[in-house]
Amino acid sequence: MSTETRLRRSVPESQGVHSETISKLLDYFAQKELELHSIMLLRHGHVIAEGWWEPYGAERPHMLFSLSKSFTSTAIGFAVDEGLLHLDDRVCDFFPDQLPDEVSPNLAGMQIHHLLSMATGHEDDPTERVISDGGGDWVKTFLSLDVERVPGTHFVYNTIATYMLAAILDKVTGQTLVEFLTPRLFEPLGIVGATWETCPKGINTGGFGLNIKTEDIAKFGQFYLQRGVWDGKQLLSQEWVRAATQKQINNGDDPSSDWNQGYGYQFWRCRHNCYRGDGAFGQFCIVVPQHELVVAITSGVNDMPGVLDGIWDVLLPSLSPEPLPENPAEHDRLQRRLEELTLPILPGHKLDSAHKFDGHYVFPANDLGIKAATLMFDGSVCQVSVDMPCGQSMMTFGYGYYEQSEFRRRGETVLAYSCASWRNDTTLELMSRLVETPFTYTFVCTFTPGQVEVTGSVNCSFGPRESPTLVGILE
Repeated sequence: MSTETRLRRSVPESQGVHSETISKLLDYFAQKELELHSIMLLRHGHVIAEGWWEPYGAERPHMLFSLSKSFTSTAIGFAVDEGLLHLDDRVCDFFPDQLPDEVSPNLAGMQIHHLLSMATGHEDDPTERVISDGGGDWVKTFLSLDVERVPGTHFVYNTIATYMLAAILDKVTGQTLVEFLTPRLFEPLGIVGATWETCPKGINTGGFGLNIKTEDIAKFGQFYLQRGVWDGKQLLSQEWVRAATQKQINNGDDPSSDWNQGYGYQFWRCRHNCYRGDGAFGQFCIVVPQHELVVAITSGVNDMPGVLDGIWDVLLPSLSPEPLPENPAEHDRLQRRLEELTLPILPGHKLDSAHKFDGHYVFPANDLGIKAATLMFDGSVCQVSVDMPCGQSMMTFGYGYYEQSEFRRRGETVLAYSCASWRNDTTLELMSRLVETPFTYTFVCTFTPGQVEVTGSVNCSFGPRESPTLVGILE
């Protein structure tokens, strides 16, 4: 059974970093209005700063999105080290029963290292086509697609290619990614409680879906910085770490872009001769070998380059190879600031007559899938029950403070911290922070006799962040 362990802690100055510099980094994020949820900085293997923006917390896992890919790559690395797989194994050979009637030369030539380096030969990212296919067999759908180019010649960021790595591992070992990684990575590093989403066939999704804590991300980065060594033991070969984190294929020619520095095996090369795993909306594991620096970040941002620029422009230039003089006053100031990090909360204005808007409101068909909502006001809180195709959610909103509830999102139950405030006598604002995800939902409800008009927004999204206005009729 795995036991959770913590990394060593140290004062920034003893590891060659000014406390004031870290404060300036926090200033940078605030000035750029970047919604970070957590940050952990490691230098020379020691945590020198860590903070969570309330209501996010150290004890909670966070959705990683595509940062999951780097963990999938690591699983393949273990399998290669153990002789279970080889980089030149052909993808088709693992799934003889799911191949199309005619296998094209390009599909036949696709190998594991092409999946790893996002060089499958597809002209465009096929992920959405595969996942949205009604059959639910992602492997079969992937293999049925045209492979327009010779594998290895064309980079296309391709989440379903990472899923195929998970499917191959599942086929070879009979284990999911979580099961395979637990004794090899999670237990040695003291990572407890990792969960991973699955496809309709029960295979971990590979390219997304892993949920772990911020310190777990930091441990993973430190593990790679140490070239696969942990507690003095070589768990993953240095050869794999080197191959995974070096440039395997060109992915652009803009020298100023951290998305054009080359791609490894599910790791991005960055400027400043470093590398990272990353996920949508600002989930980062950044490794800077030259400075023995690891940065773990979770967030809900739309400007991922902006987050990286803060690391490059504020933090890196100030790093010293030697310990710095102690600065207790500045360190105390930094510690207080890290302990007081918080995201904005609604002001919590109450309305004494709010109970007149109690009732069950029915909505016409809409893209959000909201069928009806029941609102109840008792003066101290607002309770909202929402009916959606995935089920019913009962939410409680505190005035000026967070109430904890469970929210149904895309068929899953997620933890929500919710607050409310009346803007005026007819307008109510509701906000829910889904504290194990990047997402915060805000709804503005305007009441008129017999109905409510609802407009919604989300802090970050793959699509539009504003939702169409809905009108609910009081029954």
